[in-house]
Amino acid sequence: MSLSATKNMPFASKVKQGRLLPILLSVTLVLGGCASTGSSMLGGSSDADPRLTSGEEAEFFSRSGYQACAASAAIGAMACMLSNSSNKAVCAVAAGVAACGVAMGANYYLDQRRGEYANTGERLDAMNQDIQQDTQRVIARTETARSVIAEDKALIVGIEQDIAQKTLNRERAERDLAAIDSNIEILKRDLANMNTKVVEYEEVAELERQEATPEEMVEVEHNIQKMRDQVLALQQEVDTMYSMRSAITLG
Repeated sequence: MSLSATKNMPFASKVKQGRLLPILLSVTLVLGGCASTGSSMLGGSSDADPRLTSGEEAEFFSRSGYQACAASAAIGAMACMLSNSSNKAVCAVAAGVAACGVAMGANYYLDQRRGEYANTGERLDAMNQDIQQDTQRVIARTETARSVIAEDKALIVGIEQDIAQKTLNRERAERDLAAIDSNIEILKRDLANMNTKVVEYEEVAELERQEATPEEMVEVEHNIQKMRDQVLALQQEVDTMYSMRSAITLG
């Protein structure tokens, strides 16, 4: 923006833009710093399987709702600041709201959708799309987790056999168990964030049920249940591995 254009701006606009830009730049720098430090900032471990610490699904489920919202909102807000929007402050706020979705809770999500769609049916269609997208992420994450879990179970069985046969290589066993423990920690964290999303969608559905017809709620309820079933399937896989791991003591 030129100096002459800045001088002609209303004082309130100068204040808004002057306050907003440093905040957005600060948030972006912080997020950039987090990204540059690798998966350890996402709750990962150097011992963990790389398949669980890298990729879109790993990043998506590693973050809490507030972290996910902050990352997406900062990107959208910075895009506004660099755009030709006549009101960058308003654009930035709108971008932040649109980026968060259910990550910020049921009431926040519903207020956002009501601002976009006055019609209940249209809101439920948008919600169905969001649920289906998150369910696909859960499915993809589960497929990756199952591959890791299968290998970890094989390691556990091998350690048990070595203990029984008194042929255990203790150093190698400790290293393998440390990696398994790290994998379990990551998967438990992911499951907590997945379950939070399911609960938030259920809360939104309950709020929408006050205005929607039973027929309009059928697909939403079906999709939420499908997501919950997928999360439960992964929970059972992780619980089984955790039980196997807990049974091993090296003495």
